[in-house]
Amino acid sequence: MIFIFFLQLMLPLFFILWIGIAPTKSALAFSVQVLSTGLALLAVHLTGIWLFPPWWTPWLFYALLLAAVVIGWRRHPSFTNRWPHGWRAWVLTAGFLTLGGWGITQSAIALTGRVPQAGAVVNLVFPLKGGTYFVVSGGGTLNINPHLMTLDASMERFHAYRGQSYGIDIVKLDDWGLRANGLQPQAPQAYNIHGVAVYAPCAGVVVQALDGLPDMQVPQTDRDHMAGNHVLLRCNDADVLLGHLKPGSLKVAKGARVAVGEPLGQVGNSGNTGEPHLHIHAQQPSTLTAPLSGNPLPVRFDNRFLVRNDRVTVP
Repeated sequence: MIFIFFLQLMLPLFFILWIGIAPTKSALAFSVQVLSTGLALLAVHLTGIWLFPPWWTPWLFYALLLAAVVIGWRRHPSFTNRWPHGWRAWVLTAGFLTLGGWGITQSAIALTGRVPQAGAVVNLVFPLKGGTYFVVSGGGTLNINPHLMTLDASMERFHAYRGQSYGIDIVKLDDWGLRANGLQPQAPQAYNIHGVAVYAPCAGVVVQALDGLPDMQVPQTDRDHMAGNHVLLRCNDADVLLGHLKPGSLKVAKGARVAVGEPLGQVGNSGNTGEPHLHIHAQQPSTLTAPLSGNPLPVRFDNRFLVRNDRVTVP
């Protein structure tokens, strides 16, 4: 995760500084350089995981890009060379075109994933209160929601967890847009969402409740208990899972009936989780032996389809 944070910060800065400090020397190459860098920034904005640096960093990148364009233009105000001069200049221009092609492709895929696919959509109430929450993974395409990899029928190990394919992972932000006290602290308690109360997003019956698994130290995971401590609710024709809960926090047991907004437990760091967050997904009911293998269902919270980097503020 730290390596991803580093790439998201350093690579955009590198390409922005390139425009301002050493821009390409022909009008065509400079235009391609600027456009391609902008498209790449958009792709990184849409698909990156903006936990650190925080969610507002891409907007800072756009401002820096504009400043770099002005500075770069002033370095070559006339651009006496309209076309790239020499094979190296043409290769560099082709490289920027490739960068721009990647940017527009990834951006288009991510934007497509902001709309749920046709079919049944489960409408839920947002299960957290009292703050600003950030969607780490969510949406209808793989580049903004890695849960979708479990739709790959060729991977046998995914079959038992197919129901989580439209899953959503949520963390809590502070006033600066940060989700933890530090870059990647080991203690789960250092994360803003740890210990936050989780409420029933729908009225239904508890079909499964598991408690007692320990919170993991970051970034350790428990792959033997993928969902960790969790509650599985049957709400009408859908099963809704809320996972990675804090040990000893569950307030419901199997067979209990719950109303919308009833406390279920607290967010923890149990199970297969890189850091504290709430995992929630909906699926068609499945078997007792593989309760998370049902057909996945997209989810709307208060009529909003949440995707990566969305924020939700609730009282």
